[in-house]
Amino acid sequence: MDPENTVSIHPYFQVHEGKMEEFKLLLPKFIEKTESEPDCLYYDFTVNGSIVFCREAYVGGKGALAHLQNVDELLKEALTMAELIRLEIHGSTIELDVLREPLNDLNPDWFAFDSGLEK
Repeated sequence: MDPENTVSIHPYFQVHEGKMEEFKLLLPKFIEKTESEPDCLYYDFTVNGSIVFCREAYVGGKGALAHLQNVDELLKEALTMAELIRLEIHGSTIELDVLREPLNDLNPDWFAFDSGLEK
């Protein structure tokens, strides 16, 4: 993974009371849709109480946008059962600039790449 062109998205969902089982039924559907995306580097979910976090990364801003378009209907369904309580977007300034206008309405926190280690 080259940190210069990797974009990671960090959404935190607060699941509505009594909706966790139903929300969790969507997670395999998200994963199945994402499996076909060539620019997806990793994609999984973690849970802490009523908060679900999606750990995901893509090759470039265009890869991230392709993913969001691919899962749009599922995301809309998920948001009937949960609130998006935090959204972070991490990447190089060049890749973040690709995402700023399309994602600005979601009010994300933008984290620009500064330094790292590629293995």
